[in-house]
Amino acid sequence: MTDSKSLQQLDLNLLKVFECLYREQNMTRCAVQLHLTPSAVSHAIKRLRAALQDDLFVRSGSKMLPTPACTSMAPALLDNLARLRQILQQFGHFEPCHSTQHFRIGLHYAQEALILPLLITQLNQQAPYVSLSSVHINRHALEQELGAGHLDAIIDVALPIKSPVLHKKLMTDHFAILLNQQHPWANNMSKQHYLDAKHITVSNRPSGMVIEDIGLSQLGVNRTIALRCQHYATARDIARQSELLLTLPARLAKDLTLSGLRQLHLPYPLAPMDIHLYWHQHTEHDPAQIWFRQQISNVIALLD
Repeated sequence: MTDSKSLQQLDLNLLKVFECLYREQNMTRCAVQLHLTPSAVSHAIKRLRAALQDDLFVRSGSKMLPTPACTSMAPALLDNLARLRQILQQFGHFEPCHSTQHFRIGLHYAQEALILPLLITQLNQQAPYVSLSSVHINRHALEQELGAGHLDAIIDVALPIKSPVLHKKLMTDHFAILLNQQHPWANNMSKQHYLDAKHITVSNRPSGMVIEDIGLSQLGVNRTIALRCQHYATARDIARQSELLLTLPARLAKDLTLSGLRQLHLPYPLAPMDIHLYWHQHTEHDPAQIWFRQQISNVIALLD
């Protein structure tokens, strides 16, 4: 892409702009993140284009999309920038009470309502000037999202993950049922009753098996799905005013239970569901990220 003389003369400050624009894919957001003007960001990218002899980013509507060469170069470049920060941060000190850092956490939609209110309360108490974003998880790009700095940490079910993504188990959950307390089987839910009932399933995907159906199918159990919706709060309200059953993680069921509902144990022995915390190895020794992961662990402990 370029010659050695151009690389030797390259202003390394431009790489921070490259990193931010690659992450944000928007000139204005990049400028805000870096406390620069949009014209300063544009000028920096123009200098990089000249030095590297590639467009790097092309405009598509309001987005600045990476070129193939940019996409090829970015992961290694961002990883090395993160390593450099890690080396420098080992000589620094993170003070939560004064930090203005912005953290990004990937949360499954089912976990957001359970975890996010506690987490933001915890952060506000310990670090009143930090901010937080909860972001949708793309499991197929988990390593890339963490490696590129799009996300600082992810909370999700146990996944087949290997280095450079690190993880630890946060908690184990079981499945429960929420149903109308006037339901005919509210006091006597047998396996046959569960099979005979009609059910609500919750997913933000238009089709496909949800996690409890995967476990039930392994037991040879196929239930009748009468409704598929996108949010557990909606499913709860429907269960409260109908005879449909809602199967969900027990901690979430406890949090969602209102007057008029009853929580029961699932009559089938589904394997428990492990919830893990995931992060990239280049943030392993970052004081701010260590602190953030500890806050997450503290919040999960409050759920027990």
